[in-house]
Amino acid sequence: MLNKSTTNNFLFFGLLVLIAITSSCKKSETSQNLSREDLTKDSIYLYAQQTYFWNVGMPSYDAFNPRKYSSNNAVLAALKALPSTGGKDKYSFIDNGSVAEQLSGVSGDYGFSANYDASNLLRVKFVYGTSPAATAGLQRGYQITKVNGRTTLRTSQADIDNLNNGIFGNNPSVSLTVVKPDGNQQDLVIYRGKYNINPILYSNTYTVSGGKKVGYIVFNSFTTNSASLLDAAFNKFATDGITELVVDLRYNGGGSVATSQVLTNLIAPAVQNGNIMYTTYWTKTMQDNQATILQNQKFYDTDANGVRKLYSYFDYDYRPTQAAGNQEIFVKRGSVNALTRVYFLVSGGTASASELLINNLKPIMDVKLIGKKTYGKPVGFFSIRIDKSDLYIPQFQTKNSANFGDYFDGMPVDKDVSDDLTKNFGDVTESLLAQALNYSANGAFTSYLRDSSVSSLSGSARQQIDQANDQLDHEFKGMVESKRPNFK
Repeated sequence: MLNKSTTNNFLFFGLLVLIAITSSCKKSETSQNLSREDLTKDSIYLYAQQTYFWNVGMPSYDAFNPRKYSSNNAVLAALKALPSTGGKDKYSFIDNGSVAEQLSGVSGDYGFSANYDASNLLRVKFVYGTSPAATAGLQRGYQITKVNGRTTLRTSQADIDNLNNGIFGNNPSVSLTVVKPDGNQQDLVIYRGKYNINPILYSNTYTVSGGKKVGYIVFNSFTTNSASLLDAAFNKFATDGITELVVDLRYNGGGSVATSQVLTNLIAPAVQNGNIMYTTYWTKTMQDNQATILQNQKFYDTDANGVRKLYSYFDYDYRPTQAAGNQEIFVKRGSVNALTRVYFLVSGGTASASELLINNLKPIMDVKLIGKKTYGKPVGFFSIRIDKSDLYIPQFQTKNSANFGDYFDGMPVDKDVSDDLTKNFGDVTESLLAQALNYSANGAFTSYLRDSSVSSLSGSARQQIDQANDQLDHEFKGMVESKRPNFK
């Protein structure tokens, strides 16, 4: 809900208003005998009670008793398991502030990720440019045969644990043995370091039969620093005269809602200007001005007269109207205005702000999805600061101009195709991109392209690979509202 300038001015005034806590606790208790840990557990429950998307039907404080749980994450797990969620909450989490930093376009990891391919070989699935991994020469498609001296053959859970610790843990460095596409082997040591994320991993323009120009962009994260980068890419597409576009979101777990709007407006035709793009439906408690606990989330901002004042999240209007600032309209951006069709390359890792982009465009354009069914996250959140942690629990759902937004089970694809980790981005023989280009050229998908990627593995063997890859999926999945609704 807060833009970056406001977030920088954010002040947290205590864990919780003590009146709210003591009114929920036994009269014999006082603030003096409440530990910091107990206060935090109380706060997680009480914020959920008023702002959680599934707060209707939640048990009372006494019935839930947050302090009986061993940790903050245990409290959150119990909330996610409540019958009121209908089993839908796979989204809530507690963070130490790293998510907010990544959303701003800064990361401090190695800068790459890896998955097992259809032949059960571990391969690099993407590398961020300018990251330590990119500097070391790592590229998508490289086979990884050893991590910290241990083989990557997947024979037990211990093998997955070693990969998670080595590649995704907090170690200062990781050693890899890789095999390049030409068969040459190389040993690499990659050191953790901070770098600016460029979420555009690749872009190009292809010419298909009849001289048709098709743009292709691999967009890996909806960071808040993406707008100028997207503008530059679409300026090139406009110069190239594209009439169709392929947007590769297969590893994009989401991010900033505002950035999703930027990309929506770059793709959408100008004829949609002024029409509804989507509507945000906040928790009914928030819409009804009853989420008083949000008074504790305070920040300084400048009013319309230029006066610096202290505000809280409670001061915003959460009704689903344009007047409240919770109904977005199309405002054409850039000069790509002749698109007749857009293809989205997706997977089970495509989530949140990525799905918002797709859902925004479906009612107004010819949209094709290629790959595997998406993650399914039509809800979003803003961070709630509790002590030294950020609590992320769903507080709103978005629905497009056709009033659709119930894709909790994911968005189905028009062409079911497995990811081909053996090919780099932009390779016209890579299975997902090949299907998009074939459809552009011939008006139909084809069955002769190898949908099973590079192997005949199927059934239980394929399921085991997918399960292993799920454990190696550490990409953030979220739709974070970073702009402010209007004040009441």
